[in-house]
Amino acid sequence: MSSDPNKRPPFPPFTHETAIQKVRMAEDAWNERDPERVSLAYTVDSVWRNRSEFLSRREAIVAFLRRKWEKELDYRLIKELWAYQDNRIAVRFAYEWHDHSGNWYRSYGNENWEFDTNGLMRRRIASINDLPITESERKYHWALGRRPDDYPSLSDLGF
Repeated sequence: MSSDPNKRPPFPPFTHETAIQKVRMAEDAWNERDPERVSLAYTVDSVWRNRSEFLSRREAIVAFLRRKWEKELDYRLIKELWAYQDNRIAVRFAYEWHDHSGNWYRSYGNENWEFDTNGLMRRRIASINDLPITESERKYHWALGRRPDDYPSLSDLGF
């Protein structure tokens, strides 16, 4: 990470390698579930659509992520690059979590990201669907936190 908090390499325009790096960095941060740390990857005036919720600014992002991870327990996420061009990246993802009653879900979705020249995300558009699963149907079994490098990808898991 850059020592300048207003810069987050890699910077656009993205190559295949730097787009993959950006996606993995986002996955790693979200799997740590630290709202303040995650929010630093976004511009101060970042605009989001997450499902049917519209957000703007880092403060709203932090509040949203706190609510999310208070509800979505034992959250584990895998992201995969779908496409990239210039300062935009499209990803697909799936994450598993359970609620306070012990009901498990796998949430599938797509995100469209747009970055400023400093590598901070200024726009995030996410479409997500939740699928109830049984605990025995879970596919994500690593210890909470960063997904191990040798853990299967979404494609490897057939998602």
